[in-house]
Formats: sequence, structure tokens, C-alpha cells
Amino acid sequence: MMIALKAATPQLPRTTAVADHVVAVDETDSTNTLAAQMIGDGSLTLPDHQDGELAVVVVAADRQTAGRGRNGHKWVSQPGRCSTMSYAVRIPRAIATDESVNGWLQMIAGLVTLDALNGMIEEYGAAPNQPDCLLELKWPNDVFCHGLKLGGLLSELVIPPSSGTDADADDDVVIVFGVGLNLALGACRLPTPQSTSLQLHVSGLPSFGEMRDAVAERQVEGFRERLAKFIADPKGQAESLREEMKAVCWARGRQVEAHFTDGTTLTGEAIGLNEDASLILRTQDGADHTVRTADVGVL
Repeated sequence: MMIALKAATPQLPRTTAVADHVVAVDETDSTNTLAAQMIGDGSLTLPDHQDGELAVVVVAADRQTAGRGRNGHKWVSQPGRCSTMSYAVRIPRAIATDESVNGWLQMIAGLVTLDALNGMIEEYGAAPNQPDCLLELKWPNDVFCHGLKLGGLLSELVIPPSSGTDADADDDVVIVFGVGLNLALGACRLPTPQSTSLQLHVSGLPSFGEMRDAVAERQVEGFRERLAKFIADPKGQAESLREEMKAVCWARGRQVEAHFTDGTTLTGEAIGLNEDASLILRTQDGADHTVRTADVGVL
């Protein structure tokens, strides 16, 4: 019989030291929803960015009762085993709404997450159980290990009360990046056969609480650094990110099937990303197709 785990308020001393503000609760429906509500009602504010330094606010919970993924999917997590965090950052409205570059915001969130996980593993002297145990990104929003889902990301735009739908294009909006990670789940607690957990692939990891805090600390710093560079030069950074994604894009070079929200599918080889971060899918007839919103699975 599986014993139910009790939620406790996350203790995040390292994250608190680097973030502009941290809201930590034992339980909520969704950290993204809580962050959006608090930003919307003015109870959570983000300072203006000063001299290129971005403010990053963190909302953390030990248990989510209604965690969300892309396209209406649910995110199932367990307290004391899974990290559920949202990171809120002010972004110029012109960038957040520019479809030629805003797809890279999700890719940045993924790269920040990989950097944070790999950095934490190195800090504690942990080591993968197998030499090919690489952390990768399954376009557009999943952290993968050995073809299994270790984590998921969800980015959402929030209009702060100081702005409005008719505000000037130079105004800021807030992007909330939700990051859910299976850090210390045992094999018997995995929610689906397609999921996995970091502790199943890496030995020598610290306690869950230490892992969660060390990863979140790095994510705050990573979002601050990477997004500041992106805001300063979106087009130039897009090209750099496109090159960087070649090494960690799990789908690249694989035969995959894209499932669209209208129920249709498209099968082909994922050959890379376009300049706007959309996926290039080459079908058997040699034609290249652009995939912007879909669930992508390997065949």
C-alpha cells in the first residue's frame, strides 16, 4: 500500500537569497495560477528592471491539487518528492507578443532548467548511473531523460494591474514560467509509464529539500541572466539559442508524430528548429512542415 505524503511549506534559503521575493505555501491548486492571481490583484509586484538587471519572483508549493501542463494536460506531482515552482519575470510587451521571437521564451525556460539540474548534480558530486544519461528537452516544454519525462514547463502571460489591454507597446507584461520536476520519486510512485525521476538516473544526490532549493536558486539566476540577454538582442539571441538547442533537443533526428489540438496528426523526422523556435518536421515525401503547437511523441 502506498502511503500518502503530507505537504509542508518549502524551505528555500538559497533561493530566497537570490530572488527578489519568494512566496512559499504548503499546498495550492497551481503555482502558476497562484502567481497570476497575486500579480493580478496587486499583492505580488515585480520591481522595474534596473540597468538590465531583471527582477525574478518565485512562487513555490509542496503540493499542487490541480497542476497544469500545455494544451489542457494535468501535471501530477507528490509532496516531498516533486519540485513545483513558478518564476515570474517582467518582459517588454513588444517582445512577449512578437511571434517571430516569443517562442524562444519557452526554450529559454527549458535551457535554464537543464543548466540548473546539471549544475546541482555537479555541485554535490553526484554522477549519472549510465554514461549516456543525458538531460534533454523534448520540444517544446518537457525535460527528458532516456526518452522519459522527468519534468514539464508551462509559460503564461499575465497583465499586471499597472498595464491594460490597450497599454503602450513599450510597457512590460509578466511571464510566469511554471516548472515541475520529479526529483525524488521512487519507481513505484511514478504517475505514468512514460515518466521518470532524477534519483532513478543519478547517484549521490542530496536530500529532496536540498535539491529543490539548489535547483531553484540556479533557475532564478538563469532566468535573470538569459532573459536579460534576450531582451537586449532578441534576434541575435534567437540564433544563438537555435544553435544551443541542437545539442539538447531530444526530438531532433527522430521519427516523431505531432498531435494537434484539432485531432489531426503529422508524422516525419524532426530535423531542427526554425528561427521562431517552431519545429521543422520532414515527412516521407521530403516536404518540410512547420509545427508551432502540438504534442510530439517518438515513433
